[in-house]
Amino acid sequence: MGEIRMNAEVRTDYECEVTGLPAERWGEVVFKIEDEEIVFEVSVEKDVIVAIMVGENTTWKGTLAGLKQLIKDAHKA
Repeated sequence: MGEIRMNAEVRTDYECEVTGLPAERWGEVVFKIEDEEIVFEVSVEKDVIVAIMVGENTTWKGTLAGLKQLIKDAHKA
């Protein structure tokens, strides 16, 4: 196992919580809603890269800075 560069937490409204999941390069969380999947993936290999996928298609993938800008722009609109 390599260097721990990221830790993950998952929490739900049923007061279920998992913390301290270590990752060296990447981690993802998958939400399944009926026949749909929503996946959030974070990679810390070089830059911080975030991917948001719905179904089999990647909806958005870019840097953490790019995601922050996307959210700011959406908030302004």
